[in-house]
Amino acid sequence: MGQEFKNHDMTMMFTIHDALRRSTEQIARITARTDEDPRQVLRTAVGWELFKKYLTIHHTAEDVTVWPVMRRALADKPDELELLEAMEGEHAVIDPLLADIDAALADRDAGLERLGGLTDALHTMLHNHLDHEEGEALKLMDITMSKEEWGVFAREGSTRVGDDARRYLPWLLDGMPPAKLTGFVANLPDALRTPYETEWRPAYEALDIWAPKADSAAR
Repeated sequence: MGQEFKNHDMTMMFTIHDALRRSTEQIARITARTDEDPRQVLRTAVGWELFKKYLTIHHTAEDVTVWPVMRRALADKPDELELLEAMEGEHAVIDPLLADIDAALADRDAGLERLGGLTDALHTMLHNHLDHEEGEALKLMDITMSKEEWGVFAREGSTRVGDDARRYLPWLLDGMPPAKLTGFVANLPDALRTPYETEWRPAYEALDIWAPKADSAAR
């Protein structure tokens, strides 16, 4: 991670961020393809739906349980409030891109021309936001939020994932470097590690999440 955090374990934050980065890289590769219409690939691939769902969960959990708590705690610190406003502003720009991309995927006339620009914007803005959060905001979270408040944030994300943990955990770890993956899985509680290794990961791999599926909507 390259940083030391005194109060909170940021492992999951970095893990989620890395998973989001890997998904945007895959989306960029699909959009650049010339052998088939990338709209049909993204429109039908499970990976696009999972990426949208888990990005939304992550951002919403922060919007609901992190920024408001920090805003109250830092009410008399204008520089820190400016950073929070930047974080919220970046969410407000990134999140609507998901609906814009969906609209382009459904547009049989001009969608292909729009898609590249939108996915480029998503890639650039999301990567910049994650870098910004890791470079500045995580340190501020670490010194501002109590252990109880940090726990509320963690539980908010878990609650929103809910029964979809069977796909979320394999998605989260998909593409993680092997040495890092081994250590991460070893630290999982048995209630997650066992189903991940015996059921969830094999089922997820069988999904082939970035392969196009049959498209019921004729284009």
